[in-house]
Order: sequence, then structure tokens, then C-alpha cells
Amino acid sequence: MIADPLPELPAGAFAKQDAGDDLAFYAPPRLVHHIDEGAIAALTRCYRELLPDGGRVLDLMSSWVSHLPTDRTYPDVVGHGMNAEELAANPRLDRWFVQDLNRSPMLPLESRSFDAALCCVGVQYLQRPVEVFAEVRRVLTERAPFIVSFSNRCFSTKAVAIWRALDTEGHAALVRLYLERAGFGQITVEMLVDGRKSDPLVALVGRA
Repeated sequence: MIADPLPELPAGAFAKQDAGDDLAFYAPPRLVHHIDEGAIAALTRCYRELLPDGGRVLDLMSSWVSHLPTDRTYPDVVGHGMNAEELAANPRLDRWFVQDLNRSPMLPLESRSFDAALCCVGVQYLQRPVEVFAEVRRVLTERAPFIVSFSNRCFSTKAVAIWRALDTEGHAALVRLYLERAGFGQITVEMLVDGRKSDPLVALVGRA
């Protein structure tokens, strides 16, 4: 466990309006898209560019879709999420597991066993983000990318207070801070979609 990884944030930064059990909240399957077609297309292009063809991929906070390009092959895609039915419906996952990262941020995965990791529109719910990101770094091979994307949509009662208080630029700065404190380097930020014609989408990439 990383001691006080974000001491500059205010007290209560990771509080949620709904403090109830997260696994219970996500128990009903939601087989819907959480970003629109324009944002999905932009994210898929990003993945096509950054993910190594033939690489092993960890899809963190996944669901029934992973938005991976259909013209690329990834021999081992492991999904993590909060709903078994959603994960079982995802055709891109070779295997998957359910885990509440806010209760247990340690991943049941071997060190240096993945060539890339993804976290699509889920970072706003993490209450122990630096611990989770440090675990992602542990399971990645050297210089492997961790792609964290977010939009302006969320379950607001489950998003942490600091996320609800910030705008898009603030969200990007916050995710960068998470990545830095978890030990990632070569961090880049890109506005994949500006939001004028579809959902906005921002992607940060850190290297293990």
C-alpha cells in the first residue's frame, strides 16, 4: 500500500454521494454503451495506433465491450469489471474476473504479464487510484502503455467528490497526477474528441 499518495488533495476527495456497496450497485447488468459512436470510433483508432499487435492486453473496469479494433489480433485479453454477466458477454475477452478495486486494489495477476492496459470511462469511480495504477504498472512489461480514457458521462452518485468538482482540464490533470504517483512516465494527454459533434473523449497514456 502506498502511504498518503495524494496529500495535496482535500479531505473527503474520494468520498461518494452513494457510499453503499459498489458490487450491489453494479449487480444489474447494463448492456449499453457509455460513450456514443463518435467517441467509440476515436477510442478504437487510438487503440489501433498504440496497442502492440499480438500483445497481451488488460482491460480494466471493462464491461460487455472493449472497443478494440477488429482488424488486430491480441492473443490474450483479460477483462476486469464489476458485473459477471457483462464480462461474459464481451467477445474480445479470453478470461475475466470480478473485483471491487475500492476494497481490494491488488490485482490477481502475475507481474510483467501484459503488454498494454486499458481503463475506459471508469477512472472517476476509483477511491484508491494510485494503488490501483501502481498495480497496473506492476503487471505491465517495460515501456508498455496504460491508456486511461474519460468522457463527461458518469454515474454521478458513484463518482468521487474530487472528480465531480473538476472540469475536463482538471480531470486530465488529476489522472496525470495518479499516473505520476504510481510511477508511470512519458505521460501524454490527447483530446480524442472535442465534444462538438459527439461525446468528448480524452485519453492519457503513461508508460510503465
